[in-house]
Amino acid sequence: MIYLQLYYEFFKIGLFSIGGGLATLPFLYDISDRMGWFSYEQLADMIAISESTPGAIGINMATYAGYMGGGFLGAIVSTIGLVTPSIIIIIMIAQFLNRFKDNHHVQAVFYGLRPASTALIAAAGFTVITIDLIRVELFRDTGAITDLVNVRALILAVLLFYLSNYQRTTKKLHPVVFIAFSALIGIIFNFAG
Repeated sequence: MIYLQLYYEFFKIGLFSIGGGLATLPFLYDISDRMGWFSYEQLADMIAISESTPGAIGINMATYAGYMGGGFLGAIVSTIGLVTPSIIIIIMIAQFLNRFKDNHHVQAVFYGLRPASTALIAAAGFTVITIDLIRVELFRDTGAITDLVNVRALILAVLLFYLSNYQRTTKKLHPVVFIAFSALIGIIFNFAG
C-alpha cells in the first residue's frame, strides 16, 4: 500500500509543480506534514544533496524522498510517479503544439503560469532560509537571542553571495566550485552538529 501512496503523492507533485525542481518543495513540505515520511531537517538535507548531484532537482528529490518513505522500491516508485504526468502531458502537447503554438490563449496560459511557478520557488526558498538560517525552535528552548540566527550558515551564505556575484575573480566560476566549497566548509566546521 505504501508504494501506491508514494506513486499517488508524487504523481500529484509531477502534475502540479510547474517551474522546475524547486517548485516541488511546497508539496514535499506538505507530504512531510501529512505523511511523516521525513522531517523538515531531512528535507533540507535532500535539497542540499539534490542540488549537488547530477540530474534534475525534482527527480533527485523524488528519489530521495521515496527512499525515505519506502526504501529502494519506494525511490523507484516515487520517481516514476513524478515523471508520469510529464510524459503524458508532453505526448499530448506534441500532438497539438504545431496547431496551437501561435494561439493567443495558449500563450496567455503559459505567460500566466510564470508568476505561479515564481511564487512556488520563492516560497520554497523562504522555507529553506527559515530552516537553515533562522533557528526558531532553538530560540524558543533557550530564549537566547544569539540562538535565533545560525551565524555560521549566515556568514557562509553572505560569503558565497559576494563571491558569486561581486568578486571579479570568482564571479565567473562554475557553480560546482561553490557547491564543493560549501561542502568542504560544512565538513570542516561541522555544520551538521
